[in-house]
Amino acid sequence: MIGMDTVELGVTPFTASVKIVPANGFWALEDRLVVAEDWHAELWLDDADNIALYKKVWKTLSESAVYGADAPNVIASARRSLNPR
Repeated sequence: MIGMDTVELGVTPFTASVKIVPANGFWALEDRLVVAEDWHAELWLDDADNIALYKKVWKTLSESAVYGADAPNVIASARRSLNPR
């Protein structure tokens, strides 16, 4: 998936201020489908209201993430904090 125009990787630092708590994983497939994982099921949501809700959640979560060259720095920092020398 690396290098695809439609894929963007963001990393949320432990120290980031988040407006909502990340709850469950989900995938937004264009404007036609959201696949959300819950404790008991995988949900396939294709109605406009649910798609709009998850797009809003994604936008809110992505505001706390870092992208590009900063993302590997956040990952390296987290690794160092887990394995200090």
